[in-house]
Amino acid sequence: MEVSATVVSRAGAHEARIATDGAARSLEIPPKEGAIGSSANGGELLALALATCYGNDVIREAGRAGIPVDAVRVTAHARFGAAGEPGTGLRYEVEVVSRADPAEVEALLRHTDEVAEIHTTLRVGTPVRLEAVRVVDA
Repeated sequence: MEVSATVVSRAGAHEARIATDGAARSLEIPPKEGAIGSSANGGELLALALATCYGNDVIREAGRAGIPVDAVRVTAHARFGAAGEPGTGLRYEVEVVSRADPAEVEALLRHTDEVAEIHTTLRVGTPVRLEAVRVVDA
């Protein structure tokens, strides 16, 4: 599966598009008020990626295990300091509404923590590289 995200910012406008295997869609993220850029920062979107990945994976893994899940709430947190410093204290919490045995649901949640792709990507320290740079004359 190939995923991508593209943002385009200009005065008064911000576009955010995501795609999986070529199936693209837009995300509603307003522009930064009075400036060029996004009203959402990268740290917030990193936390959203962690929460979204884990929540979706709980539902996926529950389906595979035949465990009924009626609702999932995931809240992710991170701390960021000065510009250029890496984030610290990445953590998250989950609440699940289910008719299943609580011990079975807890085991599901711990298993999901081990297989959630965004989480495992960060945990192994996957390198990120700048692949291309273009400067276009205004």
